[in-house]
Parts: sequence; structure tokens; C-alpha cells
Amino acid sequence: MNQYETVFILTPVLSDDQMKETVNKFKGLLTDGGAELISEEQWGLKKLAYPIQKKSTGFYVMFEFKAQPELIKKLEVNFRRDERVIRFLTIKNEKYAAEYAEKRRNKSKKEEA
Repeated sequence: MNQYETVFILTPVLSDDQMKETVNKFKGLLTDGGAELISEEQWGLKKLAYPIQKKSTGFYVMFEFKAQPELIKKLEVNFRRDERVIRFLTIKNEKYAAEYAEKRRNKSKKEEA
């Protein structure tokens, strides 16, 4: 299993319930496909660097997970099919990126406490 990070941007016209439903849909897709979800971060409504589909803001969500490579294709097909997702990016974390992500998570946990 490889470690991945995926960030996706949801359209800003969604209500909180619709946004949570969409996030849970993709989280369920990952867990049903055998992925191990490491962390989930919702960054909230952010201004985009440039307009996408005539929208200047979007809800940012990041998942960090371990999965088989075949699951990534299925996840990205579902991102493309869902009209609520305006952009997404999935990257494979190498050894050092995974270590850095773990340090970042631990640091944010300490700040919250």
C-alpha cells in the first residue's frame, strides 16, 4: 500500500449539510475500497487564486490515506463525475513527504491541546 494525499475543492454554493454529505461520500469510497484513512482536514471556505467555473471561492478538503494504486483511478473518476467538485489533486507521498506530513499532524495536534 502506498501513502497518498488528495485535496479537493467543493463549489461554494453548497450548504453545510451538502458539503458534509459530499465529504462523507468520498471518505466512504476510500474506506470501502480498502484504504486506511490517516487524517482528514477541512480547511473551510477559501478564496481561489483565479476563478474556476465563474466561482472565486471554494471549500477545501484534504484526505491523507494509505491505499492500493487501483483505488486512485476509481476515486478520481468519481471526482470528475461529481458536479460539486470543481478541482482535485492526488499525490503519492514518498518516504520523506510521509514523515513530514506526520510531523505536521503532530504539531497541529499539540497546538489544539
